[in-house]
Amino acid sequence: MSEAPKTQRTGLARALSKLGFCSRTQAFSLIRSGRVRLNERPVRDPETPVRLGKDRIEVDGKQVDPAGKVYLMLNKPRGLVTTRSDEKGRKTIYSLLPDYSDWLAPVGRLDMASEGLLLLTNDSNWGARIASPGAHVEKTYSVRIDAVADEALLHRLRNGIRTGDGDLLAAKRAGILRLGKKNSWIEIVLDEGKNRHIRRMLSQLGIEVLRLVRVAVGSVQLGDLPKGKTRPLTDKEKEALARKK
Repeated sequence: MSEAPKTQRTGLARALSKLGFCSRTQAFSLIRSGRVRLNERPVRDPETPVRLGKDRIEVDGKQVDPAGKVYLMLNKPRGLVTTRSDEKGRKTIYSLLPDYSDWLAPVGRLDMASEGLLLLTNDSNWGARIASPGAHVEKTYSVRIDAVADEALLHRLRNGIRTGDGDLLAAKRAGILRLGKKNSWIEIVLDEGKNRHIRRMLSQLGIEVLRLVRVAVGSVQLGDLPKGKTRPLTDKEKEALARKK
């Protein structure tokens, strides 16, 4: 007779995260403050082994069940930080999510001065696949700069620019959207996500970014979603992103 498969064990903090209740960092805090019980016993060690699907976990006396999976897009306004809380007291994107009490994590980030399409989910495996550098999911940006773009500039962006600290920053594709007398809108497509990639790349050329809007992640378009609003991803959008290699 074959042996029954062993129940997989995981640490208590990670279990709370996998159930979609909160982040691992938040789970550590909840456990250490004595608010979590495992099989009706208080536990203060975040690494306590848990058998997911068998053990009973409670937070503040309420049983934690697997959260329904949530997949959202947000049109992030300028001036918000992409964190749940900020040590400097700045307003965060979570001020725009009052209808979602479950823990949602951003898939990638947009800096405080940037705006546009931001994905959020409580499906950590799905989010990790999309955010992984190896996935090479394209991100498309509309960028307003304080210079009149030409083919020479686009060529330099596509070929890559070496920063003072040795980073090579390049656009996968770059093109002109609109030209003005003193500034212009250009489109930049990245398939990697280095910190402040576009701003640093253009800064090396003495060009200031006046506005930076992410308009697409893979085939998912921001479209006409109003600023500060969210909408669920469609099944087709979720599957298209998950399939991207």
